Amino acid sequence: MRRLRKKWKKPKKPWDKARIEEEAKIIKKYGLKNKREIWKAEAKIDKIRQQAKKLITASSEEQQKFINRLVKLGLVQQDAKLDDVLALTKEKLLDRRLQTIVYKLGLANTPKQARQLIVHGHVFIAGRKVNRPSYHVSIDEEKLISVKPEVLEKIKKQKSQEKVQEESTEQESKQQAETET
Repeated sequence: MRRLRKKWKKPKKPWDKARIEEEAKIIKKYGLKNKREIWKAEAKIDKIRQQAKKLITASSEEQQKFINRLVKLGLVQQDAKLDDVLALTKEKLLDRRLQTIVYKLGLANTPKQARQLIVHGHVFIAGRKVNRPSYHVSIDEEKLISVKPEVLEKIKKQKSQEKVQEESTEQESKQQAETET
């Protein structure tokens, strides 16, 4: 049986204020469950960088093979070099998560709602249910993402109701401002 290992590493300084604030912003932006998801992304980027460093002395054919693999994942552009790979950030990797892509495609109103849709089994890739928000979507799969139609209708209805509520509160605040003057 294969031995399971953790795929992340804790920060060396647990109470570094700057790091904690940065992680809080990232958690809010991407709707992550906890900081461990950020640490996993950092570990994955570190692993990619280590592979790139080893390939600096390798043949250009091997380098191109490695870069093509990263292009399929959507992490770098087609004309990228190893320097571009070494400059990858955890945000670039977090942008390729299924949760983030569902939100950016407009299939969910918030990143947290995108996570909920995925976990509840409403999101499909090429007709196959995927219930892992951390699933890394390749460029080819991005076009094949879909949500159950009945859930999509509910989301659109919810979005339109929120707009109506915002407009009514704006009108009320304008009327109150006019009556005060």
